Amino acid sequence: MRSDRMMKGIERAPHRSLFKAMGYTDDELSRPIIGIANSFNEIIPGHIHLRQLVEAVKAGIRMAGGTPVEFGGIGVCDGIAMNHIGMRYSLASRELIADSVEVMAMAHPFDGLVLVPSCDKITPGMLMAMLRINIPAVAVSGGPMLTGRWKRQKVNLISVFEGIGKVKAGEMTEAELGELEDCACPTCGSCAGMFTANSMNCLAEALGLALPGNGTIPAVSAARMRLAKQAGMRAVEMVREGLRPRDIATAQAFRNALAVDMALGCSTNTVLHVPAIAREADVDLPLDTFNEISLKTPHLCNLIPAGPHSLQDLHEAGGIQAIIKEISKIGVIDLSCKTATGRTVEENISHAAITDSEVIRGIDQPYHAEGGIAILYGSLAPEGAVVKQSAVAPEMMCHQGPARVFESEDEAYSAILEGQINPGDVVVIRYEGPKGGPGMPEMLSPTAAIVGMGLGSKVALITDGRFSGGTQGAAIGHVSPEAADGGPIALVEEGDPIEIDIPERKLNLLVAEEELEKRRQAWQPREPRIKSGYLARYAKQVSSGATGAVLR
Repeated sequence: MRSDRMMKGIERAPHRSLFKAMGYTDDELSRPIIGIANSFNEIIPGHIHLRQLVEAVKAGIRMAGGTPVEFGGIGVCDGIAMNHIGMRYSLASRELIADSVEVMAMAHPFDGLVLVPSCDKITPGMLMAMLRINIPAVAVSGGPMLTGRWKRQKVNLISVFEGIGKVKAGEMTEAELGELEDCACPTCGSCAGMFTANSMNCLAEALGLALPGNGTIPAVSAARMRLAKQAGMRAVEMVREGLRPRDIATAQAFRNALAVDMALGCSTNTVLHVPAIAREADVDLPLDTFNEISLKTPHLCNLIPAGPHSLQDLHEAGGIQAIIKEISKIGVIDLSCKTATGRTVEENISHAAITDSEVIRGIDQPYHAEGGIAILYGSLAPEGAVVKQSAVAPEMMCHQGPARVFESEDEAYSAILEGQINPGDVVVIRYEGPKGGPGMPEMLSPTAAIVGMGLGSKVALITDGRFSGGTQGAAIGHVSPEAADGGPIALVEEGDPIEIDIPERKLNLLVAEEELEKRRQAWQPREPRIKSGYLARYAKQVSSGATGAVLR
């Protein structure tokens, strides 16, 4: 076994002595050693309960004859980091998370791993590490939060962000906003809705790197604890079977995951994270693959924030396995792919069924004929841009309007709340990409403010930054090349006409090439916002959003 490097023979007596200093017995040290990456902390609602979940993982490992060894990991709460300098650290933390799991698993040669993430960058970071290290491993997330209720309506974190705009528009009082903030996040778990965290936990299940139920079982459910025990047991069994992550996460498995992504209407952040995870598996996943699969996979679920249904609704309707079974009918799923259960996709879905045809529609009656995400190209985004088309109002699917140019998120947010944005405008926020941000901050505050001000079906927002999974409306992100690299978005001037044509996958700056060339010659790189520390190093190494914002 891999752990023999630190356990076996007289030469490893000092190593065993150090384990015995912590109370481990000879019997425990003779079993498969399973590392547990626990991302528990007291700053993220999706992670506050992970100590209890990890105890269930440990119980499963022991039931299967293994020995659990827990270590910790960092995590950023995107909601708390939103709209201040903290958000610049969020995406950048993904690389630190992957690196730290690699360090722990290589410095201490575990036989297998159980990865316990829950939110935004933590899940993709841990999946990246899992595939990089490629020892038997399984992921089990903390599960989604339940939705809140306020004035007999379902509410969630995004409701509070949008409430700020409603207060500014005179549609809500500050007292009502206070009531809403008390009700919006009623339990632990990753924020209710198909936001980034839940998107990635569902896709981990669709990839086969997590067990069925991983994406949708509520955080507060006893079934989540049982799933954690099963994950611990499977980690030990996978060691004995020799089943490794790259045996599971093949090119076809990634295509399966993208098909589920399109059927669900996942966060646009999956366009950053899935290619980054694929890269660690040595799987080529070009950006065009998203469009290819989107065009032939219908959108079957109308989930928060685009629609009314929650993750709990999705779970009760049959969950991810039911979606896989439904879209397998149109040939977009490779049923032969292996999964962490030890069974194939086909075997996993044999008993799956849709139990609520409004939450998960059939392929013959989808919410939209195409998948939730579209990649746009054109003179404003030669290397691509991303939109969650399932959350765009029909009247904004094709739009042409004047650019309102802002050099930062803060400038745009202030202008929106001060009523300076008019119906028809195209808000352009630049120098917020992976390099220019640095860190490609999410733009939930301005998009939520646009919705809260009643402009969600009248105004578009375009950025080289990115959006929260909670964003809705004509919000187009990841514009590449970014402004910091001299991309066309850096050349846009106030009032320039911009064309958006989502059905045709087009995003164009309607300015003559001769004029753009003059502007290009006059353009000068901006001084970096942050000149020292981790983000300064990150900005020098990070690649384009079109390639997953991975480090070179």
